[in-house]
Amino acid sequence: MATTTGTPTDINHNYIKKENQGIATILAFSLLSLSGFATDIYIPSLPTMAETLQVSSVQVQLTLSIFLISYGISQLFIGSILDSFGRYKIGLVSLVVFAAASIIIASTHNIYVIYLMRVIHGTTTAAIIVSKRAFFVDLYSGDKLKHYLSMFSIIWSTGPIVAPFIGGYLQTAFGWESNFYFLGGLAIIMAVLEFCFSGETLQHFSEFNLRKIVGTYLEMIKTPSFTLGIVMLGLAYCMVMIYNMTGPFIVEHHLQLSPIVAGYSSLILGFAWMVGGFVGKATINRPFLKKMLVNQGLQVIFVLAMVLSVNFISTLYSIIFFAFIIHVTAGYVFNNYFTFCLSKFPKNAGIAGGLTGGITYVIVSFLSYTTIAALPAKDDHNLSLSYLVLTVISVLVMFIIFSMRNNEKHSHD
Repeated sequence: MATTTGTPTDINHNYIKKENQGIATILAFSLLSLSGFATDIYIPSLPTMAETLQVSSVQVQLTLSIFLISYGISQLFIGSILDSFGRYKIGLVSLVVFAAASIIIASTHNIYVIYLMRVIHGTTTAAIIVSKRAFFVDLYSGDKLKHYLSMFSIIWSTGPIVAPFIGGYLQTAFGWESNFYFLGGLAIIMAVLEFCFSGETLQHFSEFNLRKIVGTYLEMIKTPSFTLGIVMLGLAYCMVMIYNMTGPFIVEHHLQLSPIVAGYSSLILGFAWMVGGFVGKATINRPFLKKMLVNQGLQVIFVLAMVLSVNFISTLYSIIFFAFIIHVTAGYVFNNYFTFCLSKFPKNAGIAGGLTGGITYVIVSFLSYTTIAALPAKDDHNLSLSYLVLTVISVLVMFIIFSMRNNEKHSHD
């Protein structure tokens, strides 16, 4: 799609300049990892935060859940706002507000103020991420768009890979507060770069008609393949989030290792997610349902092997080994279904992206918090059981998808 460069009638929209499109695309890809940084950079600091703030592990884990639920719910409506009022200015203001919330978190030791700021983090991150997803649908089409969409989960995984690695060192050298100062500084830098090189990409502004928007939402939700795809996304990412919420306590309390080791462990598992994304991209043209069934079967085998093995061996290496393989299969699921869901409704890219991300994170926030409440973060036995619960649900959803596909084939025959 050609880029609009601005005319006297649309100059107020600050349309992106054609010569800046390449740099703006790189910035858009970079911002896709912001949600990963917002959740993962302070993962190695969770035990220390609990001690410093004098709260329980569940209370400090709730900062992750609050971010996820606000991030998810915000995406449900932010897409329609972006489709009606544009991407650029909303995203730019959101970066500034995100930075301010990060600095406030670093400056306070009140858990309830932190909860409030994490709500703001979730809301602003939703605006930033959804606007950048729509950025690609606005500017690109065909095979190039498909190529970029398949890279989303790969680019996103740089957050979970790099963030805990940085966070582990920041925690050890400067304390948990430094993680949020880092987030604030990063957001300010990105805001400056966005102001200099990016611009509006939405060329056809939709009328903000609430009834029409609700109708579009309902149409999407009533599409079974789209809705079940989102459920699979939630289950896949929940596997990662379960480790993020419990792993530091297992590594630092159960195994008596340092926050730096916890950071390295999360880095390795973030890389596993990226590997799953790369494999998903490499097999993008393979028959969809067949490759997903094969992946699900492998996931079942690896999870059962982990459940059985924890009775005989319990070391950091065994935990990381099994979690790595399981996270690869989860990353594969996420890559394939994310590409599928985002390309399902190209005429309503903002709404589709918001709905996909929103429901996914709502599922993740409730399911992850419920799981760790039932299976607390004490050892790898509970971690393996958490993986098992999520895998069983995934198998049931895949069975429904498989049955629906067979029924569709029979109806066409």
